[in-house]
Amino acid sequence: MSPISARRRAIIVGGSLGGLFAANLLVRNGWDVDVFERVPDELAGRGAGIVTHPELFDALAAAGIDYDDSLGVKVQSRVTFAQNGAVLSERDLPQTLTAWGKMYHVLRAALPNVHYHAGGTVALVQDGPNKAMVTLGDGTVLHADLVIAADGFKSSIRAQFLPDVKLQYAGYVAWRGLVDEAALSRETHAALFEKFAFCLPPREQILGYPVAGQGNSTTPGERRYNFVWYRATSEDVQLPCLLTDQSGKRWEGGIPPTLIRREVLADMEDAALTLLAPQFGEVVTKATQPLFQPIFDLEVPQMAFGRIALLGDAAFVARPHCGMGVTKAASDAMALVKALAAHNGVQDALADYSRERTQVGAAIVQHARHLGAYMQAQLKNETDREMAERYRTPDAVMRETAVPARF
Repeated sequence: MSPISARRRAIIVGGSLGGLFAANLLVRNGWDVDVFERVPDELAGRGAGIVTHPELFDALAAAGIDYDDSLGVKVQSRVTFAQNGAVLSERDLPQTLTAWGKMYHVLRAALPNVHYHAGGTVALVQDGPNKAMVTLGDGTVLHADLVIAADGFKSSIRAQFLPDVKLQYAGYVAWRGLVDEAALSRETHAALFEKFAFCLPPREQILGYPVAGQGNSTTPGERRYNFVWYRATSEDVQLPCLLTDQSGKRWEGGIPPTLIRREVLADMEDAALTLLAPQFGEVVTKATQPLFQPIFDLEVPQMAFGRIALLGDAAFVARPHCGMGVTKAASDAMALVKALAAHNGVQDALADYSRERTQVGAAIVQHARHLGAYMQAQLKNETDREMAERYRTPDAVMRETAVPARF
């Protein structure tokens, strides 16, 4: 990738993985970069699992970021368990699985501290005749040649430019959690730990895989097992109940894990022991601080507004079945920097970026909807549920979930 000319300035709103990919790539290509992350502390405590794809490694290489086998945990195969714990199906599929915190550490360590501003709140973004303008929460006004909105699925910048684009609830939630490798019984460890595993009881779907443990360790014995459990949840009754904390406050869009009511967690653990293969029942009930995320779709008609670009989940929110969230953000950053290198004007570059990545983003969202159609059908009628069941064989799920795809 050829260097970009003459020290132009970029401001990135959001210091999570997508913002860090963009920042590292731009710095490597000669830009002055400032990243503003509203959270005052480092974000590395998050522990969600991440499925890697080739494009993710391409972006790391383009940013000049060194990594080794400690980036993630390698598995060689996939397995599906019946409710009684018996193996229903297996297939070979080598992959590297990592954790959010591990990827954050790698990206953040590569970016000099001078570029990263924790606790930096952005109140307003505007495009002007010569520069874009960013107003910080304290009233400071900054000017830049380029502003990147990498502020996540609840993006305030997207809402500013596309107020009619709203998140669409898919009809189910994903429970997530991590359990320390050392906490698992010998039998469960042997059945699950070196594999990407699934269980598909009626109306449910759970998957799991090993990731880095405390201190981002990938040393055997120090790792964790990550699970994602999809559960049908009605929007009118069940979801509001889950999102209500002990004080009666309802958290729209997502509740902090520490505020999930004890009775909600107890019901979830009882369901795990009743419905899931015993290996997964053990993983769920031994997980520390489980959480859940309502599943949403979101598509935008464009990703650029003059000198302002949307990136990652600020633009397209895809259901997690395809495991493309972080890879999509990294690929957005790659495409953006490539477009900037190909054009003298930022606005022309962003127009090209938008044309390319809106097509890709829409394709990823549609693919994820296909993979999540079974779960969405659970709140429909019996005929729809029976039809969805026909296409949910273990082999089909293992073949299509979280695998590399070209769009």
